[in-house]
Amino acid sequence: MAMPTPVPLLPDLTRRDWTAELLNALPDDGNRYEVIDGELLVTPAPSLVHQRTVGELYLAVKPYADLHALDCVMSPAAVTFSLRREVQPDLFVLPTLDGRFVRRFTDVGRLVLAVEVISPSSARADRYKKRMLYQSEGVPEYWIVDPEARFVERWRQGDAEPEVLVASIAWLPHDVAEPLEIKLSKLFRRVHGE
Repeated sequence: MAMPTPVPLLPDLTRRDWTAELLNALPDDGNRYEVIDGELLVTPAPSLVHQRTVGELYLAVKPYADLHALDCVMSPAAVTFSLRREVQPDLFVLPTLDGRFVRRFTDVGRLVLAVEVISPSSARADRYKKRMLYQSEGVPEYWIVDPEARFVERWRQGDAEPEVLVASIAWLPHDVAEPLEIKLSKLFRRVHGE
């Protein structure tokens, strides 16, 4: 019988064989831990602007998702694609099963939308590692939201460059007739208390 690999109190960031199991055994220290292809990503607790941005996006997307039998979820919530790929998008949308919410991501195994709100500590991972992950996992649309610069980078399957949106963003999931339109200038004004 194999002995489980011990998890240190302080994670070894040079290690390249992290799994979702090891990740979930780490102590709760206020950081967000994710693993992509065996590499551990560590992000400190988010700022107030970051959290207000996530909240405003949730308020914009959730009613639309409910109307179209989709499930809108805010982080922290694990999305485990495989043993070596577990992330926590700031906001994500899942399909439902016959209009019912699923209990675990593995029940549906796919995302309809992934959204990350960048900060200085997460920009590289969000723009490169997570984008590559979401594209390779078949996520139809990925938004990188920059609340300080007040724009959204939209990535779709097969994109080599993002679409940069400043005024508004329209999202149209598969099999839905009417898109959701979010006025970005209005959203960012609320985020910044203007």
